[in-house]
Amino acid sequence: MITLTDLHGAWRLTRHIIDHRAGVTGSLTGLCHWRPDGPGLRQHEEGVLILGSAPPLQASRAYLWRHEGASLVVFFEDGRPFHRLGPGQLADRHLCAPDVYDVAYDFGRWPDWTQSWRVLGPRKDMTIESRFVRLD
Repeated sequence: MITLTDLHGAWRLTRHIIDHRAGVTGSLTGLCHWRPDGPGLRQHEEGVLILGSAPPLQASRAYLWRHEGASLVVFFEDGRPFHRLGPGQLADRHLCAPDVYDVAYDFGRWPDWTQSWRVLGPRKDMTIESRFVRLD
């Protein structure tokens, strides 16, 4: 199981997006940093998002990562709970009614790793895979 110390630093981020409902694919290429923030780390990613035939645009997002016992808990930037991982638990579910977000982490090629999302519901039908490669 990884720790906050393992994540600290800079990562190259590549994300592949498939919107099954709209029949559109996309990508995000950029950087992701995990930096100290209070009792944990703040994840901040920035990159260029290309979705279908739309012009490229700058995109960014941030999350808060905290230890709770042996688990890592991920929160939205405003402090709302998002999902968690822990020993033997590399997948979780986030309910954003009426849609459901299922995430799975793969650390099998550490320090390169992936985060895969399957989003289903009446508003969304998406597959999102992010790959992180350590830079420092």
